[in-house]
Amino acid sequence: MAMPTPDSPQPKTPRQLVWSLAAVALLLVGAAVGIGALLSPPPGGGAQSSAAIGGPFRLTSGDQTVTDADLRGAPFLVFFGYTHCPDVCPTTLFQMSEIFRALGPDAKIKGLFITVDPERDTPDLVKTYAGNFDPRIIGLSGDRAAIDRVLAEYRVYARKAPGANGDYTMDHSAVIYLMDRDGRFLRAFNMERPPEKAAAELRALL
Repeated sequence: MAMPTPDSPQPKTPRQLVWSLAAVALLLVGAAVGIGALLSPPPGGGAQSSAAIGGPFRLTSGDQTVTDADLRGAPFLVFFGYTHCPDVCPTTLFQMSEIFRALGPDAKIKGLFITVDPERDTPDLVKTYAGNFDPRIIGLSGDRAAIDRVLAEYRVYARKAPGANGDYTMDHSAVIYLMDRDGRFLRAFNMERPPEKAAAELRALL
């Protein structure tokens, strides 16, 4: 895995995950914030619709450009986070990898891990980080303008929280978006269940 700069905390690998009550609590809080954003009405009033979630993007994984059109033809999951996230992001990606494992190696499904911290998460770093969980999880980055467009399209909350010695963390919503084979938002995907049950929901869409 690519290493962060010396003054930054090291990203956790799947082997370093600790299933603690604190991590679960953080995950639930983040999910609650994100689900609230999904269910809240858009500016100007009116009901929230699936058409308001998602949209076109052009981002980078390593040296490869990935667009929304590349994901067409099979359902996919989308999760926003960052590689220096202490608990929620590695926990969620590990859960996603377990679900993909339950689906089997031939299941035509992808997961997107889109950074909310492009200043530190280079395309190479985020590709390596996400791929360490499962090769079907694609880590995506881009310049700040491109990331901000995707955050707006998916109604993602993300804010820099300054820390000590110039370091920082990112507060962000932790919803997992389930998109259909045409790239349309279906619903928030429930990760808090046995991988086999979550895999069965995805299998029905393949």
